[in-house]
Amino acid sequence: MRRRPGIGGLQTAAAARDQYRMLGENVAKIRTDLMKEQLTTFRSQLEDFARKHKNDIRKNPAFRSQFHEMCANVGVDPLASNKGFWAELLGIGDFYYELGVQIVDICLATRVHNGGLIDLQELCNLLCQRRKSSHGAVSEDDCLRAISKLKVLGSGFEVISVGKRKLVRSVPTELNKDHNAILELAQAQGFVTVEEVEKRLSWPSGRATDALETLLDEGLAMIDDGHRDRKRRYWFPCASALSSVGTDTLKI
Repeated sequence: MRRRPGIGGLQTAAAARDQYRMLGENVAKIRTDLMKEQLTTFRSQLEDFARKHKNDIRKNPAFRSQFHEMCANVGVDPLASNKGFWAELLGIGDFYYELGVQIVDICLATRVHNGGLIDLQELCNLLCQRRKSSHGAVSEDDCLRAISKLKVLGSGFEVISVGKRKLVRSVPTELNKDHNAILELAQAQGFVTVEEVEKRLSWPSGRATDALETLLDEGLAMIDDGHRDRKRRYWFPCASALSSVGTDTLKI
């Protein structure tokens, strides 16, 4: 018959467990302290890097994007505030604030043409035209970061993906899966018909008509009835080739 462990054995086992637990806690603390020390070193090196390359960060969009990635890796957000070390050294907060204001102006100026849904690439092109070379180049990454800061306005500014394209929405319209499917389909020609939507998406007539009429009511589509086949075309400025809205149109 197997003997049960005595009181002494139980106490020895409990003491061993306590020692293992304390050892584990010490190892975890050492690792945590080491990681904190490494992060502090990385942040210090990042600050030195920013001082050395501040002109490149301000003027070169690709360099600026890589700098943001480096910051994210060590838990630094240069856009968190327009005050403090990063704002004073690089003026990054002011840069994206100015960019955000200009994006709002462009979206408002072009809303009559596109209903508040503009292609991200087109927005960047119009932004570069407006800023001109004296303000430095602007990339899509810059636009995305500026738009992310506009969300605090609660006015519907966000980036949505339609197929392979990114569109900037500046109105609080909610687009569902049906609307996105139609916008993606319209990218080929810039327009769709009820018959085309029914055929390509295998939808019943009522579903296609309801979705198209909703997009029309929201100002995202325009209708064209001047064709011999008498089929109504629903045109989508945001889905067609980049429009030729010039800088004159953007003067607010």
